[in-house]
Amino acid sequence: MAHLDVVDSRTGKSYQIPIDNGYIRAVDIGKINSLDGDCEQDTKNGPRILRGLRILDTGYQNTACVESSITFIDGHKGIIRYRDLEIQELFHNYVYEDVMHLLIWGHLPSQEEKDHVRQGMAKAMNPPDSVIKVISAFPRDAETMPMMLAGMSAFAAADEIVCATRHTQKAMFQGRLEVADAALVRTIGYLASTMALIYCHKNDKGFTLPEPSKSLLGNLLWMMGVSQENSKVEECLNKLWILYADHEITNSTAAVLHAGSTLIDPVSAVTAGVICGYGPLHGGAIDLAYEALATIGIPERVPYFIEGVKRGKGRLFGYGHRIYKTRDPRLSLIEELMSRYKEEVEANPLIQVSLAIDKYASQDPYFIERNLKANADLMGCFLYTAMGFDPEMITAITIVSRCPGTLAHWRESLTQPVKLWRPLQKYVGPQLN
Repeated sequence: MAHLDVVDSRTGKSYQIPIDNGYIRAVDIGKINSLDGDCEQDTKNGPRILRGLRILDTGYQNTACVESSITFIDGHKGIIRYRDLEIQELFHNYVYEDVMHLLIWGHLPSQEEKDHVRQGMAKAMNPPDSVIKVISAFPRDAETMPMMLAGMSAFAAADEIVCATRHTQKAMFQGRLEVADAALVRTIGYLASTMALIYCHKNDKGFTLPEPSKSLLGNLLWMMGVSQENSKVEECLNKLWILYADHEITNSTAAVLHAGSTLIDPVSAVTAGVICGYGPLHGGAIDLAYEALATIGIPERVPYFIEGVKRGKGRLFGYGHRIYKTRDPRLSLIEELMSRYKEEVEANPLIQVSLAIDKYASQDPYFIERNLKANADLMGCFLYTAMGFDPEMITAITIVSRCPGTLAHWRESLTQPVKLWRPLQKYVGPQLN
């Protein structure tokens, strides 16, 4: 096996650190001891204990926290695979419901499997009065995120199994996938219903009860009253949602797994992910990017705005991506959709501003050197607005599309040994001698 030969300059001792497919394990690093088997003082009067070498990785820039077989991304080659199927193949040959099953259960579904999950989700989507009252208590112009958190909390309070999770010392879901699957399906249904209730409340529309024969996306649009008005919406989002279904261990997915490591229920774990999804450096960046486009207003103002960004007077949200060192493979697929719905997309004047930024960036050394291109999340906004959605709702709806992928990771964690996530710190404050 490949390995690192490490010589500790403090002790002169040599170590072999195994390398597994480009990864080393922190536990192997921890075997490197500063005093070569001796003990060091823990506190002034406390016991002397052995301390291994630790790793400091602020922001987890180079640390993997899980092993997963769900999604593979190679940002240098521009590759995305779900369960080893290329995203291009899935985009062209399947719809979102198929991909949802693939991510969660590891295979493309039969019609019988689709029907079973549809019925479970539809049942969960029928909101109790407590949830309806919570959502309707907000002003119609309230921020969407607090409404989502309140709605999910109300659903959790009404779910007996969720409530029971907090009062048992036994693992409710760990290693019990049949129980986990039922809770997972309900959680997705709760989030979709919450989103639909919020949409209807904000737009002063009546909520339409779900139908057991419809898919997750189909029922979301049905409950919102959208699909009855425009049949193109489901057709478009059935493809767009495939591109957002999962993206490895994102900040919000990590939050779900972090909360899930306490053996909490999936409703509460997903709520933790929803909170992260609204931060301005995560899902909330799309809101800021869209607001920036609105501020620029017309393509002629793009050069002035970009020069300000280069001088550090602003930040260009929605451009560049931490993972991709080449073009995001999802962009060409989004462009296919934009071409398919060209008339609706071009009705939004901000698309011309975005295209002007892209053209400017493709020729400017500042952007070329930093590989800053419009990311898939921003470009997808134009498909949402083309389908009639207010920009303020885009991040929230995208969270629903990401929920099944995130829960696929939660489900996968239930097949692995229980391990409470408990990061370490490097203490840099004053110490008593």
